[in-house]
Amino acid sequence: MPELKPWLALIFQRPGRLITGGLLMLLTLLAGMGLLALSGWFITATALTGLLLAAGVQASLNLYIPGGGIRLFAVTRTVARYLERVYNHDTVLRLLTDIRVTLFRQLSLARRGSRSALRGSQWLSRLTSDVDALDTLYLRLIAPTALAALVTMLLVITAALFYSWQLALILLALLTVAFVGATVAVFFRTRALTSRQTDETEEIRTGVIEHLDGFAELTAAGRTGKHAAWLLRNASWVTRQQAETETRVGWHSALTQVLINLAVVCALWVGLQLYSIDAISGPVMVLLPIALLGLGEVYAMLPDAFGRLGGTIASAARLNRDCHDTPDGHPAPEPSPALKENVAVEIRNLTLRHPNHPPLMTHFNLSVECGQWLGIIGVSGSGKSSLADALAGLITPTAGSLITRECCYLTQQTVLFEDTLRSNLLLGNPDATDQQLWSVLELVGMAERFVHEPEQLNTWLGASGSRLSGGEARRIALARVLLTSRPIVILDEPFTGVDATTRDRINARLQAWLRGKTVISLGHAPEAIPGSGAVVHLS
Repeated sequence: MPELKPWLALIFQRPGRLITGGLLMLLTLLAGMGLLALSGWFITATALTGLLLAAGVQASLNLYIPGGGIRLFAVTRTVARYLERVYNHDTVLRLLTDIRVTLFRQLSLARRGSRSALRGSQWLSRLTSDVDALDTLYLRLIAPTALAALVTMLLVITAALFYSWQLALILLALLTVAFVGATVAVFFRTRALTSRQTDETEEIRTGVIEHLDGFAELTAAGRTGKHAAWLLRNASWVTRQQAETETRVGWHSALTQVLINLAVVCALWVGLQLYSIDAISGPVMVLLPIALLGLGEVYAMLPDAFGRLGGTIASAARLNRDCHDTPDGHPAPEPSPALKENVAVEIRNLTLRHPNHPPLMTHFNLSVECGQWLGIIGVSGSGKSSLADALAGLITPTAGSLITRECCYLTQQTVLFEDTLRSNLLLGNPDATDQQLWSVLELVGMAERFVHEPEQLNTWLGASGSRLSGGEARRIALARVLLTSRPIVILDEPFTGVDATTRDRINARLQAWLRGKTVISLGHAPEAIPGSGAVVHLS
């Protein structure tokens, strides 16, 4: 299971908490088994004493020591269970924090191309269900398995020391089969099912989200019913697979309980033989069989945990594949020389190519001086946005060298967060004052739009800026970029969705606002970019 190695290494970074939590679980289990065994001994001893007294035989029984022991085990089990639940759930939350922080760090360091391969609904699955499958790995799988193996060996050793070696070997054989049946056998019988099930569940979740997002389009095309029927068929298939998995897990759970009960019967049978030859007393005879019954508590958790392990491995494999920045087979870019004092961007012999696609551009050279305004114009597919991504450091060139000073970047796709206008703007400059925010809104022609809103700068923009038109959202994104203090400003199609009159008004104000900065604008035509001193045409 190499897929789990990086996540297990992350989990075992907290060995102290894992050991403490395991010891609390062990104490709870042993206290429960001790309570069962001592209670059985006490009931048997009381019954035998009563029978002897009824038969006229003088007999006595100390009630205080076993009674005190029963109370001790009961209180210990209750307190240990409470502490174990609180402590281990706190540990799980800490492990969840470790996993999410590591995952988000990997995503933030990965190239944009690596992240854009999946849709939003698929990333939602990675960050929720796949992470959830890993954060309880210790509590659901590792700890119960270790406890079951440890307590099994303790009971076998107890049988060897206080009963007989023959009984110890019988118990070892039965409990080994029960352990393997509840762990390894369940895993191999359900791995393929649960692995497919997690993939298909993700497809259904993706389909449902797309159905809701595209409900208007589906309705207009008259495809709502057919698409919903397709989702129901897929959901029915996943439900059947889940039922098959639960059935197999159920049979293994039943087999495990049968083997444990068989071990109890064997212990009781051997105990009766030892009792018949006065090797042990009657109350002692029932200690081991009742203690074996308590073993069922931890064994009952194993089939379900190992029945889900195939899905957990599939989740880990998806996270390893989709959340790590893997090499794409391109040669490493050439070492970049240092920039000259008056140069803002230096590109030499650049090649850009997306995996499994022909090159967008090859042997591209460009030098931009500090304070220069440069326009880059080209038709769709000429590589404008890819070049802008490379300038912003979002993608790595296939070959050649590209060095720039610090920059801010207005991407071709407008992205606004489900938050207030103020919060969206402050992403550009967290220290900006309200006066600066209103100034930049005035520049992009959006001040009048919000000055009449009751909440003004605290107006909620909705999911992805849903309360705004496309042109309004584009201007808010432009305002956010203009608030930054970086020396280079990259604007990819800055006026998408903006009418000509508003565009000309913004253009007239940009010159003063961006004075002294290097501005690189990209568009499909000269009118789609701010006025530039030089223009590069991409074919």
